[in-house]
Amino acid sequence: MGKYALVTGGSRGIGREVCVRLAKMGYNVVINYVSNDAQAEQTAALVREAGVEVELLKFDVSDNAAAVAAIEGWQDAHPGEYIEVLVNNAGIRKDNLLLWMEAEDWHKVLGTSLDAFYNVTRPLLKPMLVKKYGRIINMASLSGLKGLPGQCNYSAAKGGLIGATKALAQEVGRKGVTVNAVAPGFVRTDMVDGLDEAELRKTIPMNRFGEPEEVAALVGFLASKEAGYITGECISINGGLYS
Repeated sequence: MGKYALVTGGSRGIGREVCVRLAKMGYNVVINYVSNDAQAEQTAALVREAGVEVELLKFDVSDNAAAVAAIEGWQDAHPGEYIEVLVNNAGIRKDNLLLWMEAEDWHKVLGTSLDAFYNVTRPLLKPMLVKKYGRIINMASLSGLKGLPGQCNYSAAKGGLIGATKALAQEVGRKGVTVNAVAPGFVRTDMVDGLDEAELRKTIPMNRFGEPEEVAALVGFLASKEAGYITGECISINGGLYS
């Protein structure tokens, strides 16, 4: 028996650092990813270094049937145990001005962030409520708070995720389950590839991009027992760029 955490999109970037942070907190980590086996194995190796168990769960979070099948399969294989920490981290960018945005790019971005929240959270929720303990942490974005040009799809997905966070927190708070969102600004991962860092740094009071480890530290706190009276919040971590 042990404590289990699931991180979606956990094979690299912020997701990888979140996996490592939770492992260091004593959680056995279930790493979801969709395609990159090599990156997922690298993350798994880092998690094992913390002395906990690691499992890879490969499925597309935007596919409801695939998500439910994978999660129920995990639950059947772990009778008497449950995932007490869920980090809905998976997300993709398909930036373009709305005038030129294809429907596929709109739906893919919303599917990977917003539909995924429903697809993954719902089958994990009942065990948390029965056990009267759970932590759900959703990876939002500066884009979901402020709106960024060229990101109507991403802003819509992350803004919707913030709204869902606040609503679910009110539904499950009495059962000891907290639901919070984290909204990073510009963080040094492949998600910011192609952006002009030199110019963007000028807009950030701290004059730098954030590091994935800094976001993971915030997620780790929200996943801890010490954060038990924080729920329904969206906490920005953006170097002072927007509050």
